[in-house]
Amino acid sequence: MAEMTELKLLALDDEDLQIISAHMQDSVFKASDLEWHGKRGHFSLVVNRFVWEKAARASEGYERRKAALSFKRVQAVRTLGIDRRDDQAVYSLLAIRFSRKDEGPDGTIELTLAGGSAISLDVECIEAQLADTGGVWGTENRPKHDA
Repeated sequence: MAEMTELKLLALDDEDLQIISAHMQDSVFKASDLEWHGKRGHFSLVVNRFVWEKAARASEGYERRKAALSFKRVQAVRTLGIDRRDDQAVYSLLAIRFSRKDEGPDGTIELTLAGGSAISLDVECIEAQLADTGGVWGTENRPKHDA
C-alpha cells in the first residue's frame, strides 16, 4: 500500500517560513495559478511541488504533488518578470525570504523565482500556510542547481 503523507505547514515567524521555503523549493506554477484578493488581504498560488522530503530515499524515482501556498494579512503585491498574459510560461520557485520593515512584525515576503523573476508581498506579519492538496505523480527528474 502506498504511503500517504500530505504536508500541512503553518508559518507565523521567519523560522517557520524558512521551513516552508525548503519544502517549496523547485515548485513550478503558471501565472494563472496566482490569486490576489486585495480586500481580504489574501495571496495564494497553486503549485506542482517537488517532494524533497522523500527525495533522499527515492530509489524508484521522485514525486511531485499539487499544493497550495497562501499568505494572509497581505497589504500589497508586486511582481517582477511575470507576464500575466502568457498562460504557457512556467515559473520555478527557488526561495521564500522575509525582510522585517522596522521593529514590528510587518515587512516584505519575497518569493524568488528562477530567471530573475520575483513576487514581493508587503505583509502586516508572517501568516503563511502550505498544504498538499492531492494529485501525486512520479517524475524521473530531480531539480539541479549550479553552485
